[in-house]
Amino acid sequence: MSEGLNLCTSGKMQPIRELVAKVAATNTTVLLRGESGVGKEVVGRAIHRASPRINKQFLKVNCAALPSELLESELFGHEKGAFTGAYRQKPGKFESADGGTLLLDEIGEMPLRLQAKLLHVLQDGEFSRVGGEKLIGTDVRLIAATNRDLEAAMRAHQFREDLYYRLNVIEIRIPPLRERREEVPVLIEHFRRKFNIQYGRTVEIPADTVRVFMEYGWPGNIRELENAVKRVVVLGSARPVHQEILANVQRGPRGVVPVAAAAAAATVNPDQAISLKEIARQAAREAERVAIKEVLDRVHWNRAKAARLLQISYKALLYKIVQCGLVTPEADKEKEIVAS
Repeated sequence: MSEGLNLCTSGKMQPIRELVAKVAATNTTVLLRGESGVGKEVVGRAIHRASPRINKQFLKVNCAALPSELLESELFGHEKGAFTGAYRQKPGKFESADGGTLLLDEIGEMPLRLQAKLLHVLQDGEFSRVGGEKLIGTDVRLIAATNRDLEAAMRAHQFREDLYYRLNVIEIRIPPLRERREEVPVLIEHFRRKFNIQYGRTVEIPADTVRVFMEYGWPGNIRELENAVKRVVVLGSARPVHQEILANVQRGPRGVVPVAAAAAAATVNPDQAISLKEIARQAAREAERVAIKEVLDRVHWNRAKAARLLQISYKALLYKIVQCGLVTPEADKEKEIVAS
């Protein structure tokens, strides 16, 4: 998400701007909630910029991006020789962000063992590096962000209740972009300028493309919109992306496969004999393909996370990706560039 992007001025964001102004001057922990890509990091940065900590570090750690051992070292640092490959002492983010703000993104993915260590830091303001015994004090403003249902995670014993209440002193829920459509033109212009500068282009986005973008539901929220504008600038034309978004608008909400539509995809020549079982199988395959693609897109093709959400094994998901003929967004972009 773009660091230079400020909180937009839509009515839906007004309560959030007011809440940011109220909590920024305090050291209270804040829990940012909302779908993936809605701009939780933008809100976190806005809190930091409006706080007395503005001249100190704002650091971010994605709790889902690292395995448990590396995440612990990233947060708390390690001593030389603490584990294989630890050739020197390394400070963690809690040390580097001392006096500033630390954003823990996807906090719901943090392993339970590390949740206990994080709770200790919040309670006592001190920690020890991995492989060390010395207690290190820290003065960090903690902001946590998640797109996960933490209440359900607590019931499933996947998230500590005591940590939840420590983090959830102030909760800010950020609405999805489909509920803030009036922001779309402002965001388009912001990203257009950003990528024109980045790629040395002067690409314009036509009014009819902006209108189509405003009609689309953006299940990937601001991140998906940013990538769409980036593709327009890279390709030097809005037309390919315009047509793709228009097709999505005409198809309706993603992730919903009407039975009639699935059956239509499975129909055969009316003069031929048809098998009801075969139609059902084809419709089920099509529905499965759409559902898998929806989940993959939602988690930005993090296959391990998608497998957990779909409640199948990682190996089974890889097989189904091939079976359904699904390709990564990067491969799609390469096809467009070659075709243009």
